[in-house]
Amino acid sequence: MMMPHKITQIELLVQRLKALQKTIATAESCTGGFLSKSLTDFSGSSAVYPGGIISYCNRVKHELLGVDQDLLDRFGPVSEAVARQMAEKVRLVIGADFGVGITGIAGPNSDESGLPVGLVYLAASDGQRTLVRECRFDGDRNAIRARAAEAAADLTFELLR
Repeated sequence: MMMPHKITQIELLVQRLKALQKTIATAESCTGGFLSKSLTDFSGSSAVYPGGIISYCNRVKHELLGVDQDLLDRFGPVSEAVARQMAEKVRLVIGADFGVGITGIAGPNSDESGLPVGLVYLAASDGQRTLVRECRFDGDRNAIRARAAEAAADLTFELLR
């Protein structure tokens, strides 16, 4: 017996962006490209996803994305301010209608900051508004990354409303 296909927020986002003829770019840290991979799981996704940047270290966040070094130094990479700039900057760097930024601690251990595993900041920007959300996810590394990607799609839907 074949299991029915469960439609995810990410698949719905791809469909909605296609209908609107809009594009999305991603700047991912703790998810390591999970959202990018998920966006490209669907046929025709190249119409809405021109690309993204996996900015796992501060140097890449600053040099490729253009995140202000002062923000990275003052607030750290896992912060509302950095997620906001990741979303805003990737939209410009890639040349997309929407930008998404994801930064957090996926585990299984914290980093040198001592922030809790599962703390993730998400941001979505359309050039006029930027929404930012602090999330706390439970589970192992893969579960946290998957939940963060789905939540980022959900946050992007808020900009589409």
